[in-house]
Amino acid sequence: MSSSAIASVIKMMESLSEDVQERVAEHLGEYLEDLQDELKWDKSFKKTQQQLIASAQSAKREIAEGLAKPMNYEKL
Repeated sequence: MSSSAIASVIKMMESLSEDVQERVAEHLGEYLEDLQDELKWDKSFKKTQQQLIASAQSAKREIAEGLAKPMNYEKL
């Protein structure tokens, strides 16, 4: 984010009452935490993308060859 964008957000927040500023800051903090979590998940999935593709292809091949069995959910 550019410095001007941050400055704009700060100006908007300064126009609010102190209690509203605190609520906005709390929501913004929660949003940023959620965003960081999403970025971590995205990074993890990118690292394992090829493994997921290989597993899916293997499963499709096993199904096509008749080697797959229906899952028994009661035995999980």
